[in-house]
Amino acid sequence: MYCLQWLLPVLLIPKPLNPALWFSHSMFMGFYLLSFLLERKPCTICALVFLAALFLICYSCWGNCFLYHCTESQLPESAHDPSIVGT
Repeated sequence: MYCLQWLLPVLLIPKPLNPALWFSHSMFMGFYLLSFLLERKPCTICALVFLAALFLICYSCWGNCFLYHCTESQLPESAHDPSIVGT
């Protein structure tokens, strides 16, 4: 289970609020995971645990799935607030 310490933090990285950055974020995360899997070659149990967690997060559509944006999930109210755009 040593290899999970490098995979699980990937699930905690938040998706950017700006929709223009979603594609760049998903490409970065995809390439990171691909390079990690090719370089470190995690054990089968760790890979299955990570893929199950990724599937559950993306299937539940909580908004933190980096593979795609769920159409049902809403952006936080602060994303539409014009007063915080300049910060």
